[in-house]
Amino acid sequence: MAARDDILTRPQIDAALADLPDWRYRLGGLVTVFKTPTAAGALGLIAAVGRVAEERDHHPDLDWRYNRVFIRFSSHDVGGEVTARDTGAAASVSKAAAAAGAEAQPGLYRTVDIGIDTPDADGISEVWRVALGYRRGRFGNLVDPYGRGPGVSFEQAPAADGNRLHLDIHRSKAESGAALEKTAATGALMNSDHAPERVVVTDAQGNRLCLCTEEGHGPDL
Repeated sequence: MAARDDILTRPQIDAALADLPDWRYRLGGLVTVFKTPTAAGALGLIAAVGRVAEERDHHPDLDWRYNRVFIRFSSHDVGGEVTARDTGAAASVSKAAAAAGAEAQPGLYRTVDIGIDTPDADGISEVWRVALGYRRGRFGNLVDPYGRGPGVSFEQAPAADGNRLHLDIHRSKAESGAALEKTAATGALMNSDHAPERVVVTDAQGNRLCLCTEEGHGPDL
């Protein structure tokens, strides 16, 4: 079991990612997508990832979609943060993927969270936690313990009429530029006051979403 001291700082994560071009940092984990020539190839890759996981006794969240495999490594025993076990496992999985002839497509790994604007997060967060069956994350957010559903974050905002809910769509900085350009081309209102960390998008009916990058986020230890 890892200790809190094993959590990598953001500079340490960035240094590790320099040697892991197939991977991106995302909200406490290392993520990627591998594309294989066939669905059968994806199943073979899943088996190879399983062998890596068993050898290292460190198991990822994994999702199979036809000929693509979505993978996320995080150390749950330290609260869902990145440790050296994750970087080591990611390197081994990349080797297995290369041997299987898989192509890394990390830009396809998008993370969608629900944001709730509220002047009093403590007054409502327990309702959401219990109803969803989630656990509390390190920063007061709510997390699906099985890694299936979107996270829920509470963002300090004054009381207001209208919709308090919005979506946070997370990409790495490397993949965010094209998404921002395409979204702006739809005619949506783009508020870039907090760029590059987040750009608030408002559609023609006043609904909001945030296009977020991992720039400036991550453990600051």
